[in-house]
Amino acid sequence: MARHHAPRVPLPRAWPRHTAAAVVHALGLAHFVLTHARSWCADSRLARVRLAAERDMALSAAAQTAEEARILRARLAVIAPGRRPHYPPAERLAILTLRAACGWPVAETARRFLITAQTLASSMRRLDEHGRDAASARASVPSA
Repeated sequence: MARHHAPRVPLPRAWPRHTAAAVVHALGLAHFVLTHARSWCADSRLARVRLAAERDMALSAAAQTAEEARILRARLAVIAPGRRPHYPPAERLAILTLRAACGWPVAETARRFLITAQTLASSMRRLDEHGRDAASARASVPSA
């Protein structure tokens, strides 16, 4: 079979640097335009238009939060599990609570919070043995 290669277009040497800057500036401009359009929609007399603006803002906020979490997770992922900072007790309890509310298995929860499945299972065991106080007492909670 013949392989088809994309044609090689000669690009300027600094192309990647200029492209990255252009993307950042274009996104800033797009944010300005969307903010203006949303403000117009939010002030509309039509309920359908106002609801569409609210939905759009909620979807944007959710996407922003997901990207922020991805960036933070990527930063921690390069650190070996034993060297990562430990979750404070309140966050450990929050992880267990979120796991129960979402119905995530241990492996999925561990992946999402960059902890080992063994640490999560140990936290659940301690919570089952000692109740809520186990998740808030510093000495009795396992490290993440």
